[in-house]
Formats: sequence, C-alpha cells, structure tokens
Amino acid sequence: MFDTHCHLTFDCYEGRIEQILDGARAAGVRGCLSISTTTGDLDRLVGIAETHPEVWCSAGVHPLYSDQPVDWDVMGRAARHPKCVAWGELGLDRHYDQPPLQTQRKVLEEQISRIEQWTENGLAKPVVVHCREAFDDLLPVLRASALPNDRFVFHCFTGDESDARKVLDFGGWISFTGIVTFANAREVAAASDLVPDDRIMVETDAPFLTPEPHRNVRPNEPRFVGCVAEFLAGRRKVPTRDFETILDRNAEIFFGIEIPA
Repeated sequence: MFDTHCHLTFDCYEGRIEQILDGARAAGVRGCLSISTTTGDLDRLVGIAETHPEVWCSAGVHPLYSDQPVDWDVMGRAARHPKCVAWGELGLDRHYDQPPLQTQRKVLEEQISRIEQWTENGLAKPVVVHCREAFDDLLPVLRASALPNDRFVFHCFTGDESDARKVLDFGGWISFTGIVTFANAREVAAASDLVPDDRIMVETDAPFLTPEPHRNVRPNEPRFVGCVAEFLAGRRKVPTRDFETILDRNAEIFFGIEIPA
C-alpha cells in the first residue's frame, strides 16, 4: 500500500520520523506522500523526502494557512526537487470562518497563477485539492485555470453523492481518508461507490482521522492506510489485495512515481 496524503512535518511527529516510517513498513505500507501546508515548512519537508527513499512531497499553501506569509520563491525552489511530485494542498474551506474566505480565495488565485507559470516552464505536476463545504465555490476557479482537470485530486473527500458527481463531471480524482470508515459518515461511503476504479485513491491525512477499527489512536499514522482500502474493497465486494493493487497503480500513474517493492 501507498499513503497518498500525510503530514510528516507536523509537531506530533517531531523526532519520530524513523519510528513512523518503520511502523508503516511493518504494516506493509511501502511509501507515502507528505503534503505541504505552508511555505515555512517546505525546506524541512523536502529534506525528509530527500533522505527517505519511500517518501515524496508536495509544494503548496493550505487554505487554512492562507493568512500566514507566503514565500513563492521557496515554493518554486521546492517544486524543482525530484522528490516533489505535486502542487498543494490548495483550495477553499467553508467549515471554518478563519481565515476569511476572501483571504483564502486571494491566496488560491495567486497560487494557481504561479503554478500555471511554473507549468509552462516545465514544472507540470498534479494538484492536491482541499475542498471542504466549498465545491460550488472552488470548482469554477479550477475549471477556469489552464491546468488539466484530470490532474486534480480532491483529497479527504467529505461530501455526499451530489458533490462526488460534481468532481467526477469536472474530471477530477477523489481520495478517501478514515472518515469513510466512520459510522456517522454514511454519505461519504455512499459517495465512494460512485468513483470509478481508475480515479480513486486512499490516504490517512495523518496525523488526523485515524480509521476504524483504530479510531481512538492518536495521532494517526501512515501505517493505517490499509484500513481505508479494506473498507472500500468491502463496499465494492472485491478482494482487498486486488483493490490495493489498483490503488497503488493509480498513485503511481497520478503522481508519476514508482512505489518501492
């Protein structure tokens, strides 16, 4: 298995990266993509990816960090590293009232503009999208960009079937976290049924959202990503091992990586 979205630079993992990765390997998780939230953590993030063959990273600004200073030069430099395989995570979040949506939108539009420029200059990468209760706000912004619709993955999907159809009609991919395993998130599980095998991924979003049956474990870790895959395989009535193969192939295709054997 491969964890397509976690946050290894968060404080709860300080001094424990080797332990976290060892635990993932022991659980059969052969790699992970550690996602950027601010440009302030990018140098450290790239360093983790550079020194661990099974770790890749992204470059971007999370909407809930859009009120912090953004160093676009740092983001561009990080994106040039061979272990940086995605932009983001970027997007909009209406669940929280801070930072204001206007601030989030300003950083989002500037970020997309710069990504378009970098893409034209040879730094084409897929985009990891954060969208919480903001599909109608965010999809028109992405649709208006010069970036290919099928190069966006909506991570940590928390919408319903209607939201899933909007993303799929747009041409995007959808990634599920431990939320899909929660008994109080049946609408997310139902939405997962709509996603075709060639546009679905799984993740932990660690340190958040530990999946069942380990929901009380804090913080979440990449070693639990297989629980998400197993749950989705059960809903699809396919063998877990076969579905994991599909998921790993999707991650390799979307991010342009080769997961270690």
